[in-house]
Amino acid sequence: MAAAHTPRESAHAAALGVRQALGGSFAAISKWERELGKLRVLVNTGELAEGEEEFPDDESYPVHEFPEIAGFLHEQWAGGGEPSAWVETAEGVPAPAPRVPEEGPARGGGGNRQRMAALRRRGRGCCVVAPIVLHGRAWGELYVARRTGEPVFGRADADFASVLAAVTAAGIAQTERLAEARRLAFTDALTGLANRRAVDMRLDEALELHRRDEVVVSLVVCDLNGLKRVNDSRGHAVGDRLLERFGSVLSLCGAMLPGTLVARLGGDEFCLLAVGPPADEVVKVAGELCDRAGELDLGEGVAVGVASTGDPIGPVRSARRLFRLADAAQYKAKAARSGEPVIAGRHGGKDDPVVRLADAPDRRTGPERRRFRR
Repeated sequence: MAAAHTPRESAHAAALGVRQALGGSFAAISKWERELGKLRVLVNTGELAEGEEEFPDDESYPVHEFPEIAGFLHEQWAGGGEPSAWVETAEGVPAPAPRVPEEGPARGGGGNRQRMAALRRRGRGCCVVAPIVLHGRAWGELYVARRTGEPVFGRADADFASVLAAVTAAGIAQTERLAEARRLAFTDALTGLANRRAVDMRLDEALELHRRDEVVVSLVVCDLNGLKRVNDSRGHAVGDRLLERFGSVLSLCGAMLPGTLVARLGGDEFCLLAVGPPADEVVKVAGELCDRAGELDLGEGVAVGVASTGDPIGPVRSARRLFRLADAAQYKAKAARSGEPVIAGRHGGKDDPVVRLADAPDRRTGPERRRFRR
């Protein structure tokens, strides 16, 4: 579980481990989605019955069919004691009941009709169910089953399953923390868009695809006009709102190009990174972006530059090259106060003013120099 990168990978590793540890023929881990009132299966491992998938897209069950999730897993151990596992059998014969505080009601254990029916339907004779608890709340459950005719799980198995569920909970918690850390590392805090680090990584991967398979890679760089005026005259809180609103517009336009990364590079600079769509489609979306940005109540529109390997811009062997071209196009748009995007390479190929600007020695100073130091 420590090597997993996502909660699903972590759950898969846990299910494989607990199935082996408990000698089961099948194991599953499910998550309680409180907002939907469902117990959603994340992973199934071992001998799968008809209709079961290792990573199901939509296998879920109403919580009211499994009241121990909302009832037993919360009410009985919330007042003291520890959550523990119990055993169910296909025939409903007496099985080890869960350990609960002395004053608590004895629920669970050999009595859930839905589980009994599911066991029979899938050729399984018994199962052990253990709650997975994170941060003091029921997160979901661990489920391990054996084939019909195999020994029924005993009290020692149920106690061991409780221990394994606690280990699983710790592993899932760690994976979620790491996933959140990775998300924050590649996300702009203000707008929720990707950040510069995410763009650099994705662009390197995209250019590798371009070199290998000639996949079209396009970069749309945007400079939001009027942010300084808004900050100076109306305050940074209003300026932040302008950035957020433009981020939403950019996200909407980016969605028109499947698989496009939408990012804030920093300050008033944003970008779209499209991998696959033809250059003409990217240019069309860039024009739509200019139109929508011009309709914002705050700000003064946006300067947009486009550079695409689908246009005659010469060889693109590095991310820096594509960024310089897109930046140069954006600089031309800003200098001309253009309400339309400027596209590198569409006015003379290698003699295109944008391409020549991007290829010129970097002797500028101030904001202009900053644009090309990627």
